[in-house]
Amino acid sequence: MAAAQRTVIENCAIATVDANDTEYASGHLVLAGNRVESLGAGPAPGGLDDVVRRIDATGHLATPGLVNTHHHFYQWITRGLATDHNLFDWLVALYPTWARIDEPMVRAAARGSLAMMARGGVTTAMDHHYVFPHGSGDLSGAIVRAARDMGVRFTLARGSMDRGEKDGGLPPDFAVETLEDALAATEETVRRHHDASFDAMTQVAVAPCSPFSVSTELLREGAALARRLGVRLHTHGSETVEEEKFCHELFGMGPTDYFESTGWLGEDVWMAHCVHMNDADIAAFARTGTGVAHCPSSNARLAAGIARVPDLLAAGVPVGLGVDGTASNESGELHTELRNALLINRLGGHREAALTIRQALRLGTYGGARVLGRAGEIGSLEPGKLADLVLWRMDTLAHASIADPVAALVLGAPAPVTASFVDGRQIVRDGRLLTADEDEIARSTRAEARRLARIAAQG
Repeated sequence: MAAAQRTVIENCAIATVDANDTEYASGHLVLAGNRVESLGAGPAPGGLDDVVRRIDATGHLATPGLVNTHHHFYQWITRGLATDHNLFDWLVALYPTWARIDEPMVRAAARGSLAMMARGGVTTAMDHHYVFPHGSGDLSGAIVRAARDMGVRFTLARGSMDRGEKDGGLPPDFAVETLEDALAATEETVRRHHDASFDAMTQVAVAPCSPFSVSTELLREGAALARRLGVRLHTHGSETVEEEKFCHELFGMGPTDYFESTGWLGEDVWMAHCVHMNDADIAAFARTGTGVAHCPSSNARLAAGIARVPDLLAAGVPVGLGVDGTASNESGELHTELRNALLINRLGGHREAALTIRQALRLGTYGGARVLGRAGEIGSLEPGKLADLVLWRMDTLAHASIADPVAALVLGAPAPVTASFVDGRQIVRDGRLLTADEDEIARSTRAEARRLARIAAQG
């Protein structure tokens, strides 16, 4: 690290989100290569060698980069549809369209999803992709390449579905895989793309879609596959009352008990939503270390309910934030979820004591890193961790009169991102991507959305 080129950032407020929630009203950070070398109050120490850049960050707040724990990139090209539906009706309305996606569509949608998140402070993204229509091309490869080109740290949750309409599931039969094909393709994706190193830019998780689109065999064998390969597991869980009813009718037990019976609770597992959980469910997650991706905007959009986030946190359950697919959260931004998580949870039983502003920031940073199994590498600003961080501008009209910069970030209007660094490389400057042409991405996503709509209309 001593020989690495250094970037020095000074004169900014810093919220480290470390174990002690250490903050500095005016401090500095020194980045050496792809690591945080040092940070603290006041100006950077003098005499540093190999300083290639100095940033005067007066008027800014530095935080760890945001970590997204649940998303469906392909939905970027089906935004604004089925806007007044609950989850099951929404799925029935959109699956016939989603079942016609192909590789160019998925690449365009991935670029759109990643661009929107990156320009809004996300430095680690994930995508749960589970729709693989027959003959649609190398969808996983297209997604991984899009993330690599954008310069964002990335987890691909290679999803799968093997319960089509003929077996009582929701997706069309031609959009699901066989059990054998799903397992083989998932293993191949892990072997091609997963990097287990400390500073990995791409990791892969095993991710059958949900209890109502996946067979029990796929869940069980998927869990065994993930553990044999040493990767994490992800799925949807306890999202709606309809799902709970479905599990009781089909399996004779609720979602959490069903997941436990198939090997799907553990420190290597995280689930999206987890809205409808009783005390026993929360205790099971806490006992096993199972994580939760909380998606407040999507839960509200689909009228799923209010997740018991304060109770999950009090029990010690790892909780991060998720954008979810942009067909149920059209903004596609994670920094707005900080505010929505705080506000929506205060509508629940805990009222104003539900979440604090700093708990909301922790959900979007360290909490997400913990859920993805990367808390030792990202999620807080500490010496030795990877240099994934954001400089939020706090001296504009939108925020300048709020004395507490963390309150300004969480409760105020979306803050401008002056700079975003991933692995020590700057990918955003003054709110614009440095790694991609946003206008070109907008044109390509619009074209692919229109092409998909035409194909879907033709049946």
